[in-house]
Amino acid sequence: MLDMTAGSDGLEYYSVYYKMSLQPPMPSELDGLLKQAHTLGHTYSIAPDKPVELYRILSDMYKEWVKQQPLVKLRVRTLLNQFAHEILHQMQVQGAASTKRDLAAQIADIIHKHYPKSITLESLSESLNYSVAHISSYFKIRTGYSPIDYLIKVRIDRAAALLLETDATLKEIALSVGYQDPYYLGRLFKKHKGVSPMRYKAMHIAKKLEDRPALWKESSIVLSESFHYSNNIDNDYHYKVDGEEDLFMFKHSKPKLASVLLLSFMLVLSACGTNGAAEVATSQPSPSATPAPAEQPQTKIVKTVNGDVEVPLHPQRIVAGEYLGSLIALGVTPIGTSEHHIKNPYFQEYLKDVEGIGDGNGNVEKILSLEPDLIIMDDFYPELNEQMSKIAPTVVVPYASLKTVHEEVAYFSELLGRDEEGKTWLADYDKRMAKAKEDVLKVIPADSTFSVIELSGKDLMAVGTDYGKGGQPIYNGFGFLPPAEIAEEMADPGWAAFSAEALPEFAGDYVILTADSMTLDELKAEPVWSTLPAVKNNHVFLWTSDRSGYWDPIAILSQTEELAAWLTGL
Repeated sequence: MLDMTAGSDGLEYYSVYYKMSLQPPMPSELDGLLKQAHTLGHTYSIAPDKPVELYRILSDMYKEWVKQQPLVKLRVRTLLNQFAHEILHQMQVQGAASTKRDLAAQIADIIHKHYPKSITLESLSESLNYSVAHISSYFKIRTGYSPIDYLIKVRIDRAAALLLETDATLKEIALSVGYQDPYYLGRLFKKHKGVSPMRYKAMHIAKKLEDRPALWKESSIVLSESFHYSNNIDNDYHYKVDGEEDLFMFKHSKPKLASVLLLSFMLVLSACGTNGAAEVATSQPSPSATPAPAEQPQTKIVKTVNGDVEVPLHPQRIVAGEYLGSLIALGVTPIGTSEHHIKNPYFQEYLKDVEGIGDGNGNVEKILSLEPDLIIMDDFYPELNEQMSKIAPTVVVPYASLKTVHEEVAYFSELLGRDEEGKTWLADYDKRMAKAKEDVLKVIPADSTFSVIELSGKDLMAVGTDYGKGGQPIYNGFGFLPPAEIAEEMADPGWAAFSAEALPEFAGDYVILTADSMTLDELKAEPVWSTLPAVKNNHVFLWTSDRSGYWDPIAILSQTEELAAWLTGL
């Protein structure tokens, strides 16, 4: 029995009918328990955190069902199982997630799960019930990528993994990641990875051979085979075989037979030696020996969105794909971090000896080589995080789930067992923030309006307190307010895209402007900008995205003091 009441906007729903049955013969004990439980008489409900994924599965079920083609029932049954799995999974992790997922994280989740399919800004807009302009601008603010550029990155990363993990052809890989044309994939791959697919695979095979020198030796009983490539640089991933139309990856990259036999023999001898050593090391002590004191626990259990994770109490080798600002605040220097953190101008003095782990949240091989004892990531790369968990304990903190500097630093203080360091840093942070605010309010009237704006090409966007660009220092730190028009527009989702014609309405008494291709002199010569009181009064602070785009605890403190110095010097 299902009761539904439509609101003023109407109601859309999918209805799925299924029959539960157990195949006879059924054990009498189980039959009795089922009759007592009245399983089908119970009422269940859930308000899912990620309804978009459930919607997609149901819509796919409907599309398949109306086809009335062979195997359609099997396909729909499979999708129903996926639907049940997704509901149970969300129920399992929903208690661990403290806040609703950020919109950018939802977009990333859709892309990761459906990258082989056709994903457009329009389809994302329909799924998430936001306009195309809002989705595109919001995602760019949060990640630095447009949604389509992020989709391409995910596809290329997946293609790279398939190159190394399988013997699939380039045509097969292209189809599996969403491209019909393998040549087009090859060009995109070279653009993003710097080398063609075949060279990428050859380089990684060569690196593995360097790491395992025994495999360099040729077998005297197995003929060596050579590979031939075309001289066309743009198509150097073509493997030349007479009569072959497909684009095959390395099919003969397995170790030679004799090398395998030799390696296996060495492993057997090594195992025998180890067993003998183990017997000596674990022999029973004499009755007169004093028993060793019980060891104190060296790990603890941390609840994460991916379930409970056992982490070391005092990790020494941390790889942090994100949240590096909080680690630095606590006096923790990781052994590896993402490339965009290494470029962070506010981290330069702290990262002199820290290794880069690659773009995004890094790559598996590099992180594995660093031998970490703890990995910290956000939830933007679920497949990568799953691989990370096989290397070391991995704590995934959902993107943008820690809303304030205090909340973020406090979380990592507890995680890393650095409560005193966290309290000390936050006390200093509060003191310096209060001093900056006090200095600013001595020279700038408290009722002055401020606009925090990003100019990208011809696109203009006003941002609030949660998106970098100076919003945290201006609105949270100093307590200033935006013009009423901006405040209304930014109420949901916290930022607003607008046209140049609307700039006079959106510009406050002071403007904090991020622009990578505009100088103050050019701004003063531009027809619309030159009419603004803020421009005429030299009340415009201009900086570039490589400085304004960070909003970790270290960056926010530095930006607050930087803006305070500018305002007090006017």
